[in-house]
Amino acid sequence: MKVILVNGSPHKEGSTYTGLREIEKALNANGIKTEIFWVGKDPILGCIGCGACAKLGHCFAEDTVNEFVKKAAEADGFVFGSPVHYASASGAITSFMDRAFYSGGRYLTGKPAAAIASCRRGGASATFDQLNKYFTINCMPIVSSNYWNQIHGNTPEEVMKDEEGLQTMRILGNNMAWLLKCIEAGKAAGVSFPQPESKIRTNFIR
Repeated sequence: MKVILVNGSPHKEGSTYTGLREIEKALNANGIKTEIFWVGKDPILGCIGCGACAKLGHCFAEDTVNEFVKKAAEADGFVFGSPVHYASASGAITSFMDRAFYSGGRYLTGKPAAAIASCRRGGASATFDQLNKYFTINCMPIVSSNYWNQIHGNTPEEVMKDEEGLQTMRILGNNMAWLLKCIEAGKAAGVSFPQPESKIRTNFIR
């Protein structure tokens, strides 16, 4: 089993990465393989609603989004991490997830996911709520911890002093490993993911 941890920070090994690493260590201790995937610091195009991905099978814009989607097909679970920018997720991770879920949602459906927010002081809960909405629109079990998944610190060194935040990350990793093993045991016992229904789309124009 493998979990991809997505680092949505422009800093490859900053505070968000430090939080993800704590989760990664817990997953590895439980026998789960991991990969930390950095979205990078180059501009990421937002979804333009062109619908090309439905025809091509992937987004027309070739960047880290398509690279991630290919990896997602083989992964069993996901953790998406973002720094707090103006009390919300970073622009990079927002554009990244918009396109990844729209073009590659089929590779994510039914797989456990979690979000973490890294902040200096405030805005973590708003960022956490924002990221979780991607999972709830795509039939993905959400993995929780013993507190909202946030970690505090302006630098990796400060993050390592946030004992409660580090514990939240560790417990999240342990809970993710537990759920993955439960799903694997369920499949072995003949319990499969529910058969999806065709999407019903309505609006409020009468």
